[in-house]
Amino acid sequence: MILVWRMTRTARYVAASLIVLLGCFGLPDHARSDEKAEHAGKFIEELAGQAVDALTEPGISREERKTRFRKLLSEHFAVKTIGQWVLGRYWKKATLEERKEYLDLFRDLLVTTYINRFKRYSGEHLSVEKTLVDEKSGDVMVFSQVTSPNDGAVVSVGWRVRSKGDTFKIVDVVVEGISMGQTQRGEVGSVIRRNGGKVEALLIELRRRVKGDA
Repeated sequence: MILVWRMTRTARYVAASLIVLLGCFGLPDHARSDEKAEHAGKFIEELAGQAVDALTEPGISREERKTRFRKLLSEHFAVKTIGQWVLGRYWKKATLEERKEYLDLFRDLLVTTYINRFKRYSGEHLSVEKTLVDEKSGDVMVFSQVTSPNDGAVVSVGWRVRSKGDTFKIVDVVVEGISMGQTQRGEVGSVIRRNGGKVEALLIELRRRVKGDA
């Protein structure tokens, strides 16, 4: 998902997007879908405002920024769902201890990967363009554009949002048509395959990356 092994151009746009991001009974099905899509779009817009307010406040320490980002991540991203999907078929092969450490490291790497980039926020603006319900999965795709105030560059960013009751959580980010979840899944699988199919090899790599960014 938003786990980034190498800070590519695409990943930088994800970071910018994260900075600016962050009853029905008796209605026909299409009405429920429309309402769900509308609420998902508002969720992304409101999260954008919260993220800007919380993470770009001048003068806050790096540790405070990490604490605030971790809170937003926990509340608004389905980290366990994302992490499990990224690990793919190796999730079943992992022991309970390996799964727990992997999810902890996955979450820590998300924080350490992006925390320094929040300090570079320069007024990027996120605007929701449209929303679309995936009738098969029930997820909502929220299509947005992130505009740079410096050169006017526009990047398309899609947010796959999943609902449970009245709660929405982000399960994937798609930048210029590239799924971050799919990209990370491929990279995670590659690390494990190069090391004889051992999940421990991935944990060693994640520990190194988290420690290096601490």
